[in-house]
Amino acid sequence: MSTVTSAIRTAQRVDRFTYAIRNIVTEARKVEAAGTKVRYLNIGDPNQFGFLTPPHLIEAVTRAMRDGHNGYTASPGIVEAREAVAADFGRRGVEVGPDRVLITSGTSEGIELALTAIVDEGEEVLVPSPTYPLYTAVLAKIGASPVYYRTDHTNAWLPDLDHLRRAITPKTRALVVIDPNNPTGAIYPDDMRRSLIELADEHGLVILADEVYGDLAYDGPVPPMARLAPEAPIISYSSLSKAYLAPGWRAGWMAVGTTPRLDPALAAIKKLADGRLCSPGPMQYAVVAALGGDRSHQDGFRRELRLRAELTASRLNAIPGMSCVAPRGAFYAMPKMTLPPGKTDRDYVLGLLRATGILVVYGSGFGTDPTDGFFRVVFLASPTELGAIYDEMAAYQFA
Repeated sequence: MSTVTSAIRTAQRVDRFTYAIRNIVTEARKVEAAGTKVRYLNIGDPNQFGFLTPPHLIEAVTRAMRDGHNGYTASPGIVEAREAVAADFGRRGVEVGPDRVLITSGTSEGIELALTAIVDEGEEVLVPSPTYPLYTAVLAKIGASPVYYRTDHTNAWLPDLDHLRRAITPKTRALVVIDPNNPTGAIYPDDMRRSLIELADEHGLVILADEVYGDLAYDGPVPPMARLAPEAPIISYSSLSKAYLAPGWRAGWMAVGTTPRLDPALAAIKKLADGRLCSPGPMQYAVVAALGGDRSHQDGFRRELRLRAELTASRLNAIPGMSCVAPRGAFYAMPKMTLPPGKTDRDYVLGLLRATGILVVYGSGFGTDPTDGFFRVVFLASPTELGAIYDEMAAYQFA
């Protein structure tokens, strides 16, 4: 009997799938193996930098486990968690019933469910540039195409509405809005948000409102986008990962707007959710504790983030050839480095990593032009450590 020895081929969709935030770690491991300590400024995990999950959330999960809530839940999530999400939206000025809420395995799963439900192969979704790369990765998986709309670093990283308008085609199905923004730290004023809603409504587009960092604006929580237009076709997202300091729990939620125009989308999302059974059960009880309980940890977290954001913008703007828009929320900055002729953002990031052990992510991994020189910094480390890192970045000679 003959034996086939050739490698098993992989699906073509995998070749389209990239996720720079984690892919860059492969290079970091090589640097570590060569004996250089790596400072990881690539992933926004507050727990890795000493910001710990509030005890009352941990108690809610452990109590759920002790009480036997370790089996499958209903696919949309436990009723208590969906009611807590609906009540929280109500306090923020958005009326939505728990029947239009799903508890998901982080915001990431909610995004994938929605895109899979409303976008067919060959269709298009408008995503900001720079963007959070999960969107482009999911679109690659489902055979759809991202179409980048420009956000302007010379105008506080706000969307370029004219560019966005020109990007809409008959194939466009949805508009992604990330506000507060990852990777830039931008926050959009209400007039910009209204313009985005009006533009989407004019063309019959669904808005995917990624609001994971809504509680981490330095001047206080940002209201949901849906508050400005309750009848607009908006699907809103958030999670426990960032503002509640529990990224590994994969506890997120999505709320589908009340307009009947979204009823078919809601039914399709629920159908897909049935196929994956449910999100992690015990962690759903933490959603109840988080949204209905003490949030005082957020005050201190926002203060610490503002301190680091100001330090980051000040220090990076002082480096010759570098500029940085001051973030207004979250824990990311998107500096721009003037590149030598023929060099790319990836060249800069890899050179910095190999010379100093400082790991950031090249901007083209977020959809910017490789020759523009953007890169993303996660500034969750202590101010002392960040200061030392920025000293090394200033001393690094890239040629």
